[in-house]
Amino acid sequence: MAHLPRLKLIFTGGTISMLDDGGRGAVPKLAGADILRDVPGLEDFCQPKVHDFGQLPGPHMTPARMFELARLVDKTCCDGFDGVVITHGTDTLEESAFLVDLLHRHEQPVVFVGAMRTSSMLSWDGPINLFQACRVAAHPKCRGKGVMVVMNSTINAAWEVTKTYTEALDTFQSPDTGPLGIIDGGEVLFYRGPVSYRRIETARLEHDVALVIAAAGMDGRMIDYLVERGEKAIVIEALGRGNLPPAMARSAAAAVERGLLVALTTRCWGGRVSGTYGYDGGGARLKEAGLLFAPGLPGHKVRLLLMAALGAGMNKEEISTWLARHEP
Repeated sequence: MAHLPRLKLIFTGGTISMLDDGGRGAVPKLAGADILRDVPGLEDFCQPKVHDFGQLPGPHMTPARMFELARLVDKTCCDGFDGVVITHGTDTLEESAFLVDLLHRHEQPVVFVGAMRTSSMLSWDGPINLFQACRVAAHPKCRGKGVMVVMNSTINAAWEVTKTYTEALDTFQSPDTGPLGIIDGGEVLFYRGPVSYRRIETARLEHDVALVIAAAGMDGRMIDYLVERGEKAIVIEALGRGNLPPAMARSAAAAVERGLLVALTTRCWGGRVSGTYGYDGGGARLKEAGLLFAPGLPGHKVRLLLMAALGAGMNKEEISTWLARHEP
């Protein structure tokens, strides 16, 4: 058994740990050892070691807890484990995976996994998802691929993946790029590698970063309020290619003039923002006003990116250069 890969299995809660609470809804109740009783065969290809981080529903995960999780992953890799598997609530799984990927500085693979059905439901998907996540984390070809998400026999990169449906088993998809690969029986098959490997070194997060989603006819009151409240940065999920209603655009430009970092991405499921349109509120005018374009990332991931970058002491120009260097 000594030759088998050593995996740290970190259990944080989520649907994979839930049971029905007497008809009042599902709640986290299962610890790591409880879940592993329904996952036979792991010892055939790895040496699993359990770490119970918590029993948190996805919405209870915070950037501070994500950062703590990233530090635990770093220590685990320094301790010589060959890989890490993290169970997580699917509502915020992609955010935790993204932040851990930003901070991950090791060759060992990190695999996030969850479930869409509780253990009280028919066809609980938790055990097979966890088994396959361990299979990926233990595979030698996964070294150097950063942080991945394994659900429904599919491997996605943390940078690219998003939850696309509230309850479907194949909810985690990568709209712009497709998956990295699949698990086919006992085989781990890769179609490609991650687009690129991205990392920020920081000892802290800057938590005063807000997220605003644009909609037809919105004015700038929300942005004005966030400026007055003292936010260090604002992320705006814009319309389409990166455009805003005129009143909202004026407030965004005024926030930049007052020294705030204002980043722009799209509320669309896929695609990039760009300075295509030159009308009032169009992307070209917003770029002229000094908004930072963050192509290829949804707003909730851009928010975490800015938290890490500002925590590392990076300024707007440095963040812009970093984004350009790591853009596919």
